[in-house]
Amino acid sequence: MDGHSQTVNEPSGSPPAVGKSEAAPRFELGVKDLQSSALPLGHAAISGANPLAADRISRQRQPWLLLLSNGHGEDLIGLRILRALHQRRPELQLRVLPLVGEGETYREAEQDGWLQRVGPRQRLPSGGFSNQSLSALWRDLGAGLPGLSWRQWQLVRRWGASGAPILAVGDLLPLLLAWASGAPYGFLGTPKSDYTWRSGPGRNPFADRYHRCKGSEWDPWEWALMADHRARLVAVRDGLTARGLRRRGVAALAPGNPMMDQLDRLPLPEPLRQRRRIVLLCGSRLPEALANARLLLASLACLPAREPQVVLCPTGSRPSRQDLEPILAAHGYREVALPQGCGGAAAWQLQQRLLLLGPSCFERWAGWGEVGLATAGTATEQLVGLGVPVLSLPGPGPQFKLGFARRQSRLLGGAVRPCASAQELAVELERLLGDAQLRQHLGAIGRRRMGDTGGSERLAALVDRQLLAQPQG
Repeated sequence: MDGHSQTVNEPSGSPPAVGKSEAAPRFELGVKDLQSSALPLGHAAISGANPLAADRISRQRQPWLLLLSNGHGEDLIGLRILRALHQRRPELQLRVLPLVGEGETYREAEQDGWLQRVGPRQRLPSGGFSNQSLSALWRDLGAGLPGLSWRQWQLVRRWGASGAPILAVGDLLPLLLAWASGAPYGFLGTPKSDYTWRSGPGRNPFADRYHRCKGSEWDPWEWALMADHRARLVAVRDGLTARGLRRRGVAALAPGNPMMDQLDRLPLPEPLRQRRRIVLLCGSRLPEALANARLLLASLACLPAREPQVVLCPTGSRPSRQDLEPILAAHGYREVALPQGCGGAAAWQLQQRLLLLGPSCFERWAGWGEVGLATAGTATEQLVGLGVPVLSLPGPGPQFKLGFARRQSRLLGGAVRPCASAQELAVELERLLGDAQLRQHLGAIGRRRMGDTGGSERLAALVDRQLLAQPQG
């Protein structure tokens, strides 16, 4: 991916595929897909003809589903639901349109051949957080946000013309697109919870009164879209939020949180058993993640390691090892041999503090932590859901700013505590490491707020029964 919008080309073959060379150019939804299968894009859609008549029989034989997701966390949730759906119904033709970024979360599944990313995709300066500030919105507008949104809108409308269903994961944007498509749709509302105004630290009197008057953190225009007759499924992240929506006429369910699936506490390797264990999460959006890594390492430097420690730093595709190693060197760390049985890509040492870098190691390492230091979104929630209390340190953004950190803390009942400075974070870290009872108390709150595992399977069953069982076309 080169960070530019993807285009719809016209390959010669009939099945959907992703080309990798000039002989087989990259494309998203091909013209032949309309003619030989059910995919609701191509000549008929482009020319304004009705694609339904030619494809009705094929659609009934091969059901299709388009998933819309608008952020890294939403991509992760969407992938887990689609994987469970694929296991239930291997014949299902799965397509995903990442509305924010390039949807790298889906890359491996796409390479395995059981789903395909479609439509225009583009990295934006804000990383999808243009609503955090006017400056972030302005940068995104300058980088082509209006054109990107227009092309995504056109694709969704062409898909909806076939009557094939849509599953929207996220907030108002994917919900609005799914509704405007004209197709039957389901919605998984991931970011909002009534916990943020019903309880938790850091009261916001104005916002709390506003939500209390509504009886839900979701807004009336969102209720209307969720209650539409074409909305076959509405699921939210917890029972408290679902009850608030049901009082407003939305048949909302809370089947579980897919974010907690595939996260198990693995046995602790022998080399780590005599060390205090800290999980460091700097986020995934560049360049913000690198600035956050510097902040968190500076906070650690304020607390001398009086006993052996290990700092577990799992990453995704970004930031890379090459991105982080100069920062570690600047803080005085030196590279050492990797301990056996821990995994990871590299180990760095500073006095009694050992730091492990581990691409794709989050699921393995998260449950080993005693305390987390974080400037991340979804990964922080997952860590708390495993019972690991977290300290956060808001930075300049565009994502992990003070408002974001405070809202996250309220959502998770104070199991995440925002700190105002590196010095405060160091003091709180020392307090948590020294107080096992406090760690257990905060961890229990986090587990309750994030809920049980198994949400992906239950949501897949609901999508199959309530959305896919409906006649397509």
